[in-house]
Amino acid sequence: MKTTKSTILIVDDEEHIRYTFQQLLSREGYEILEADGYSSAIEIISNTPLDLMFVDIILGECTGIDVLREVKKLELSCPVVMITGMPNLETSAEAVRGGAFDYIAKPVRKEILLRVTELALRHKALSDEKTRAEEEKDRYRRNLDAIFSSLKDGIITVDRGLNVLEVNRAVDDICGLKQKDIAGKCFSDVKVDCQHRCLRVLRETIKTKSPVKEYRIECKHKNRPRQVALLTSSPLNDPEKGFMGTVLVVRDISRLTFLEKELIEKHKYFNLIGKSKNIQKVYHLLEDLFDSDTTVLVTGESGTGKEVVARTLHYGGVRASRALITINCSALAENLLESELFGHVKGAFTGAVADKAGRFQAADGGTVFLDEIGDISPYIQLKLLRFLQEHKFERVGDSKTIEVDVRIIAATNQNLKEKVRKGEFREDLFYRLNVIEIPLPPLRERREDIPLLTDHFCRQFNVKQEKNIEGVSDEVMEAFMRYPWPGNIRELEHAIEHAFVLCRDRIIMTDHLPIEILDDSQKPNKIETKTQTLDSKEILAALKNTDWNKAKTARILGISRPTLYKKMKELKIELHD
Repeated sequence: MKTTKSTILIVDDEEHIRYTFQQLLSREGYEILEADGYSSAIEIISNTPLDLMFVDIILGECTGIDVLREVKKLELSCPVVMITGMPNLETSAEAVRGGAFDYIAKPVRKEILLRVTELALRHKALSDEKTRAEEEKDRYRRNLDAIFSSLKDGIITVDRGLNVLEVNRAVDDICGLKQKDIAGKCFSDVKVDCQHRCLRVLRETIKTKSPVKEYRIECKHKNRPRQVALLTSSPLNDPEKGFMGTVLVVRDISRLTFLEKELIEKHKYFNLIGKSKNIQKVYHLLEDLFDSDTTVLVTGESGTGKEVVARTLHYGGVRASRALITINCSALAENLLESELFGHVKGAFTGAVADKAGRFQAADGGTVFLDEIGDISPYIQLKLLRFLQEHKFERVGDSKTIEVDVRIIAATNQNLKEKVRKGEFREDLFYRLNVIEIPLPPLRERREDIPLLTDHFCRQFNVKQEKNIEGVSDEVMEAFMRYPWPGNIRELEHAIEHAFVLCRDRIIMTDHLPIEILDDSQKPNKIETKTQTLDSKEILAALKNTDWNKAKTARILGISRPTLYKKMKELKIELHD
């Protein structure tokens, strides 16, 4: 471990010994210091960082052992090698007990001196590295403790038996649970003033060894009656021991929840986007259904977002931590659909080579979304009716009855009432499904939402396609506002994706749009009737909110920019630069 930076002290009262050491070691690139006795040695030791010391055992009135003791007293890390003229077992043992690294005998041989020097310096380097690692580990631990304690989110870690390992201070602020009262206890036995719904999340992660993300609960805490928390639990894994338990993060989102209720200003509800009155009605209806197990029928044209509504209902409700299973009823033949929904046993039909659990069984505790429910056959209608009545079913080819806890959300783009009238859909099943109906408006009836949806999809595709497109031109937005959107939101999304593929600039232009949108947008607009209801007060308010930006104002009002100019002229609203 030879280095020009290594500093070695030679302590000996014989000058020729010091000279010999100095000559041999300096040639190897070491920096050499000398001391002729105990006092001069202690002065150097106290003021100079050293990498190695050679100390004679006999130093006049004092001994090298005294120097060694002072080194240990000062807690210095440099090794000490004793020099002795008469090596024996007693002096060697005393030197080792005192903490000496080694000893060498006089007369000193060059090869022994250099070998001991190299070994001692290597030992010091390893010792220093270990000390640095321990200090770094200790500093890292202190930093973690500081971060852990200063976080505003509550953090609770438990082992596989739900015994509490660690708790930070925020748990007291959010949950009213003090660290000293719950540390080391089984979390299920901890006395709480809330509904203890976070226990369900912890058990779910311990059972599945999978995370539960952003599970929203109302704490129902007796001292915080309106507190809402967002729970996230993750497996606690050790690289060597594997799964050890769970870490639960509790975030108080009461304030955020209150702000979310300001839907008209936010224009976004979960994954639903819009500020129109039609979509606001959907928001309010969803709020009432989150904590309910009521069967829901979502109706609307293709592309209006029926599956998005189903996902919002599931992930915003009490079943969010369990499975949401979707099945398209129109995509499967009758026998296959029956097997998919209810499962089958081995040998139930040709190709049934093994038992298979159905979607209802797989979704136990969660939600099943039945899309295109209007296309199921009379036979499947009958079986589904019985399931809705009893929540029981038998697998195909089996006589054993299975009972599950599943919420049903169905969707259709057909007029089920008309199908009932024609005898194509069971009336009793219709009423079972249609406990609560959520009708989704087509995009042409919520045109003021088109700018918001456009911005949303632009942000989405910027991430997916790794682009940095700022938005669409005014001409594109005018085309969007005039187009009837027969494919609704899905068609708008596809149009923007089409434009993203072609656009190499920062703004999407009309050249980037699908041709059918351009062709149709050139026709006279027959459905832009909103302008007839606009008055000067509404237009002035929108202009002031956008600092008289005409393009933004037109988007907010859900009209084209030329129409805005025409309306301003008609109402004699003065133009501002």
